[in-house]
Amino acid sequence: MINFNLQNHKPLREIVYEELKRQIMVGEILPGTRMMEVELADEMGVSRTPVREAIRKMEKEGLVTIEPRRGAYASDISVQEMVDVLEVRQDLEGMAAALAAKKISDGQKSELRELSDRYGKAVESGDIKEIIDLDEEFHKNIVGISENKTLIQMVSKLQELALRFRYMYYEDFSRFQNQPAEHHLITEAIISGDADAARRLAEEHLSHLKEFVETEAENLTKH
Repeated sequence: MINFNLQNHKPLREIVYEELKRQIMVGEILPGTRMMEVELADEMGVSRTPVREAIRKMEKEGLVTIEPRRGAYASDISVQEMVDVLEVRQDLEGMAAALAAKKISDGQKSELRELSDRYGKAVESGDIKEIIDLDEEFHKNIVGISENKTLIQMVSKLQELALRFRYMYYEDFSRFQNQPAEHHLITEAIISGDADAARRLAEEHLSHLKEFVETEAENLTKH
C-alpha cells in the first residue's frame, strides 16, 4: 500500500506510475512478470484506472510489453540492449567528464571527491542498495558539472535504463572491487583539470562495465 500522505502534492496517477516504475527498475517486479491490473490495484490500495494508465505509459517507455489477448508484462532486458546502452554512455559520459574537467568549481570539487569516497566505503560495507545509489549519483554529478543541457538530458535517459541492469547484474559486487579505484582516478583527473585524461578514464570505466555484462551473460548461459 502506498503512503499517500508523503506524496499528496502529486496526482494519484503520477504516484501510481512512479511506484510501479520504481518496482520494475529495482527488480521488485522482475522481467516477464504479468502486470495484473486488479492485483496491483489491490496491493496499492487504488482503483484500476491509475494502474491501467501507468501500464500504458510504461509501455511507451519500453518498460512494459502489452500482448493482445495475453495482457501486460514487465519487459525483458536483453544483453544486447545493455551493451547498446553502455556503448552510448561510454561516448557521452567521456565527453561529460572532459567538459567537467574544464568547468568544475571549487565547491563541486569537494562534492565530487566526497561522492567518490562515500562510494568506496559503500563497496567496503557490501551494501548493494547504497552502492547502486552512490554509483548512479556519482555519474549524474559529473554530467551535471558539464553544464551541457542537451548532454544532461540524453545521459539521464540512458542512466535510467542502466538502473535496471545494475539491480539485475550487480548483486554480487565482489567482481566490482576495482570500481572505487576507477571512480577515484576519474575524480582526480576532473579536479586537476585534465580533460583528456578525464575523458579516457571515464570511457575506460564504462568499457569495463560493458565487458562485465558480456562476460556475465556468457556465464549465465552456461548454467
